[in-house]
Amino acid sequence: MALATEGLYFIAFGAFLAGIVRGFTGFGTAMVFMPIAAQFLGPFEALTVLLVKDLVAPLMHVPRALREGHPADVLRLALGAVLAVPLGVLLLTLIEPVTFRWGVSVTAFVLLILLIMGVRYRGVLTKKLIYVAGGTGGLLAGSVGLPGPPVIMLYMASTLPVSAVRANLTLYLILADIILVSVLWVGGFLVFSALALGVVMIAPYLAGNWAGAVMFRPEAEKIYRWVAYLIIAASAISGMPIWD
Repeated sequence: MALATEGLYFIAFGAFLAGIVRGFTGFGTAMVFMPIAAQFLGPFEALTVLLVKDLVAPLMHVPRALREGHPADVLRLALGAVLAVPLGVLLLTLIEPVTFRWGVSVTAFVLLILLIMGVRYRGVLTKKLIYVAGGTGGLLAGSVGLPGPPVIMLYMASTLPVSAVRANLTLYLILADIILVSVLWVGGFLVFSALALGVVMIAPYLAGNWAGAVMFRPEAEKIYRWVAYLIIAASAISGMPIWD
């Protein structure tokens, strides 16, 4: 049973924190949730739970994202992900669970440092570059469940309005999740026993998302971003196997 899962309350707390960060910044869900979930769940179980809650909860934002975003660029990102997700999943099948935990935590931490340092693309946002960003995100999605950071770092330096960037990220992350679910299903890696746990995690994730959105104030965006960074860092450090 989902409610008998080891570490259920910690996983739910991770979902709640992930929701808060998503409400603050529009991204960061997997960077918060995966290091925590990987402490108690196997790689494909953690991915399944992440995908269920991530697919259902953000759907309420789709109408607004379609109005404010650039769907053509989102489709380019998705195409890159389609080509790379299977390779990421293949890599995941070749590693041990403890290696997965290290991979999730270290990847989240390194990507967080890059975000804090302001490492991002400074040139022209070309179509080719958008495909590459989507592909890199797809590779990370399949291997460690983190599809967002490469695309985030690409768009952080763009001249698009903040609303358009958030909309593109929202749509891309939903499509990346759909692609990953499809690849896992076709490959026989989707853990159906973890689907119920994913459904249970929707409630705390939505609660956190709502709380983050309510607390967010555009004029204090930098403060909220740093709060999100601290949450991501704490999650990444807590997920490292050194604490076992």
